[in-house]
Amino acid sequence: MITLGIIGCGDVAFRTYFPGIERLADRARVAAVFDPATERAERAAARFPGARVRATLEELLADDGIRGVLNLTPAPFHRAVNEQALRAGRDVFSEKPLTGTVAEGRALIALAEERGRVLLCAPAVMATRRFRWLKTLIGDGAFGRPTLATGQMANLGPAGWADYTGDPAVFYTKQVGPLLDTGVYVLHAITGLLGPAKRVQALGGVAIPERTVTIPSRAGETIRVEANDQMLLHLDFGGVTFAHVLSSFAVPASQAPALEVHGETGSISLALSDWYDGDGPTDLYRPGAPGAGPDGWQRAVRPPDTREGGRNLIGSGPEHFVDVLLGTAEPVLTAEHALHVLEIIHAATTSASEGRVEELETRFGG
Repeated sequence: MITLGIIGCGDVAFRTYFPGIERLADRARVAAVFDPATERAERAAARFPGARVRATLEELLADDGIRGVLNLTPAPFHRAVNEQALRAGRDVFSEKPLTGTVAEGRALIALAEERGRVLLCAPAVMATRRFRWLKTLIGDGAFGRPTLATGQMANLGPAGWADYTGDPAVFYTKQVGPLLDTGVYVLHAITGLLGPAKRVQALGGVAIPERTVTIPSRAGETIRVEANDQMLLHLDFGGVTFAHVLSSFAVPASQAPALEVHGETGSISLALSDWYDGDGPTDLYRPGAPGAGPDGWQRAVRPPDTREGGRNLIGSGPEHFVDVLLGTAEPVLTAEHALHVLEIIHAATTSASEGRVEELETRFGG
């Protein structure tokens, strides 16, 4: 049984992480929670039998009964909390991004190696059954050599998400923006399936400078947009394999797929509506394959080992973390992969502002 500490009890914790953690009762137990807002910490602790509210982060990390921590704090605090947890001898699963800069990420990875600790990072795209299955199909040559991937995460951002309960303003600051908040999902998917990118070229800017909040808890408030709310990325993987990604908080609505991957002999298409279903359906274009229709498409195909009830993509992160700590799974959501995606995001922002192609230095295995 793995004992866990939860750091940060905000909107994403209650909506997606906690339901996933509750499903791990046979493998993991939440021993302690901490949040600067005591009321949130108490509500969180009430969901996990025996969990105690800790008054400070230091108090939680000093508990030698805790094996691993889930860092679910807001993005600007990730690096500091991750470092403090590693220095306290805890294994860490971090919400994205891992750190604020590539240099900080390298230092954090070195610290985890020095201390012999596990350091994993969201988003949990590649830990889901669907993406493990797709990676195997691509690796086995089911679609021929990959040539192109296209991804899109485009909406108006948290200021317009009806079910969002936190303060959306932070997502429009220079420290976050659409690439770090939602574009990161398709970047992890594309690089997870195709491997590290070699260079990036991007266009971007602020398309809608001011937002009126429409979520019920803060309706009518206004937000000044600081981060580019529209980013178009082109990635070069070498060997004439490319990717195009749209990451935007300036699109009212879209029916475009969240992700498509094309090879020499076939294609993969994932609808945005099913994106957060870790066992979700995928359309496969493989003319002549068993089950393919006259048009060559196999519609709504699920992974062969799909579980009843499925798994939320975000909730797959803690499950993978626990399985790694138990020794029943090899790390997939590695800090090295997260660092590569972080470098893409920073390089894309530089490319958009300076109008040049940016070479990428980081790499990851798997």
